[in-house]
Amino acid sequence: MDICHRGDTPLVMQRSIIIQKNDTPKFIADCHLGKLAKYLRIMGFDTLFFPTIEDDKLIIIANEENRIILTRDRELSQRKNAPVLFLEPIDTKTQLKTLIDHYHLKDHPVAFSRCIVCNTPLQVIEKEKIVDRIPEKVQKYFDYFEYCPTCDRVYWQGDHYRHMMAFLEQVLNES
Repeated sequence: MDICHRGDTPLVMQRSIIIQKNDTPKFIADCHLGKLAKYLRIMGFDTLFFPTIEDDKLIIIANEENRIILTRDRELSQRKNAPVLFLEPIDTKTQLKTLIDHYHLKDHPVAFSRCIVCNTPLQVIEKEKIVDRIPEKVQKYFDYFEYCPTCDRVYWQGDHYRHMMAFLEQVLNES
């Protein structure tokens, strides 16, 4: 077991995944870290999240797909048969800063390239194809849209996007 520190916060790594310089880490967040999973997806990281899943199944998926398990569960973090990072911090902002520092994630993949709900890579879609699915004001003020081919959600760069972007910029500037 490796124990690292970020300030006063210990990080516990059980089994390391070797991440090559040009590789992008893939994560699987346990049921305690749904909000963190959402922000990792916003940053463009391939991050699985299941609201309920057995630890053994989580470990199987992590090993099969070369993913790092992110957890707040001490018992899970002490198992030696999977790459696990135990996150002591409770708040999402500190958890995200901890991950950015630990895995050097400042140079992240393309932000807002994954569905924040199901993790599928987004696809650009023409406004004409979804015009009947978006609010009138959005039709008037926005021309660029992306959608998720898996869960069929449509995304545009409105207020919600700007708020998430401001949060991420703040986290990255503080890391």
